[in-house]
Amino acid sequence: MEPRVLLNERPFTLKGFFLQWEWMLALLFLAVIVMNVNLSEFFWDYNNLRDATMGFLDKAFIVLPMALIIIMADIDISVASTVALSSVVMADLYTHGVPMWLAMLICLAVGAVCGFVNGLLIVKFKELSAVIVTLATMIIYRGIAYILLEDQSAGKFPEWFNFLGWGYVGGIPFILIVFAVFAALFGVLLHRTKFGRRVYAIGSNPTASRYSGIQVDRIKIIVFTLAGLMAAVTALFLTSRMGSTRPNIATGYELDVIAMAVLGGISTAGGKGRMVGAILAVFLIGYLRYGLGLVNISAQTLLIIIGLLLIFAVMVPKLKLKRTAR
Repeated sequence: MEPRVLLNERPFTLKGFFLQWEWMLALLFLAVIVMNVNLSEFFWDYNNLRDATMGFLDKAFIVLPMALIIIMADIDISVASTVALSSVVMADLYTHGVPMWLAMLICLAVGAVCGFVNGLLIVKFKELSAVIVTLATMIIYRGIAYILLEDQSAGKFPEWFNFLGWGYVGGIPFILIVFAVFAALFGVLLHRTKFGRRVYAIGSNPTASRYSGIQVDRIKIIVFTLAGLMAAVTALFLTSRMGSTRPNIATGYELDVIAMAVLGGISTAGGKGRMVGAILAVFLIGYLRYGLGLVNISAQTLLIIIGLLLIFAVMVPKLKLKRTAR
C-alpha cells in the first residue's frame, strides 16, 4: 500500500494563475487608462499625470497596513482621525516654537500611539468589535484635534517641508519613491515572513491560531500600531501638500482606504488577499478619478462607479467558489 501524501499547497496550474483577482485588476486598470485616453487628450500629459499621482498617493500609505488589518478580519475606521490629530499636533507644536524636525517625529509618535491604543482596546475588550472600538476612537481623536485648533488653521511651515508633498527626485515625485519603498516593505512583511503567515492564520481562524501558540493579541496590537504610524506618515505628506492643516483634514479617507483594500481583493472575511492587489487598486481608483475629473464627471457619479467596482470585487470570488463547488 502506497503512503498517502498530504499537500499543503495547491498544485500550480496556468489557468488558476491567470484567474487570480490581481490579473482582473490589471485588466481593469488597462481599461481605465484606455478609456481616459479616449475621453481627454490631456490625460496622457506627463506633468498632469505626475501631479495627479501625487494627489492620491498620500492616502495610499494607509492602504498598506489596512490590508493587514482586514486580512485579520478586523477593521480600523479611525485612521482619518489619526491623520488629523497627528497633523494638528505637529502644526501646533511648530507654531509654539518646537523645531520642525522634532514636531515631525512627534507627529509620527502620535500616530503610533493612536494605533497602539486601538489595538490595546480591541484585545483587552474582546466582547467589543473592532468597528465599535475604532468608531469611538475616530470621534475621540478628531475631537482632540478640534480642541487643539478649534476651527482655525495652522501653517507657515519652513520651505524645505514643502518638498515632502511637492518635491521631485530625478523627475520622479518624492512621495512616489517613498510609497514604493513602504509598499515593498509591507509586501515582504506580509508574504515573506512568519509574521505575515500568522496574520493570515489569525484571519482564517483566530481561536485555532491562539491554541497553536500564535500570540494573537500581540500581533493585533503591532498591526494596529503600524496603521497609526502610517496614518501619521500620510499626515506628513498631506500637510506638506496643503501647506497648512485644520482639524477636518482627511475627512472621508477611511472609506477610500477601505474601498481600495477591498477592491484589491482583500477579503473582509479574513485570511485572504495580496498586497499587490491593494496597490493596484490604489492606482486604479486614483487614475479613474483623475481621468473622469478631466471631463467634469460629478463626484456623485464617481462614487457610484467605485461602488459598482466594489460589488464586482466581492461577487467575482463568490462566483468562482460556486463554479469550483460544482
